[in-house]
Amino acid sequence: MKKILIADDEENLRLLVRTTLEDPDYCIIEAADGTEALRLIREEKPDIILLDWMMPGMTGIEVLQAVKAEAALAATPVVMLTAKAQAADRERGLQLGASEYLFKPFSPLELLTVVERILQASS
Repeated sequence: MKKILIADDEENLRLLVRTTLEDPDYCIIEAADGTEALRLIREEKPDIILLDWMMPGMTGIEVLQAVKAEAALAATPVVMLTAKAQAADRERGLQLGASEYLFKPFSPLELLTVVERILQASS
């Protein structure tokens, strides 16, 4: 079973993502802020992280940097799922190690396609 962490401070968005990805082969874990996300990443070792940029506690970018700095976590794919849609923001996220960068509002089908592709590639 693949573990997916959804880290976003908006409960409705977590619900949308969880509903989009609901599958018996996936275990979905949720975090409402960056600090909780990093704690769950360290404890649960998810197979993929869906990460908002703007969250309380730690920002998604700070979480991304922490994940990529830890040898045990660095290979974990991270998809930034954020309203920060400027080209410079996208470039920064990808330079810091995000596998993909999706803008809100996003297409649920596009999200599902990206997650499946990344999980298949890392199997």
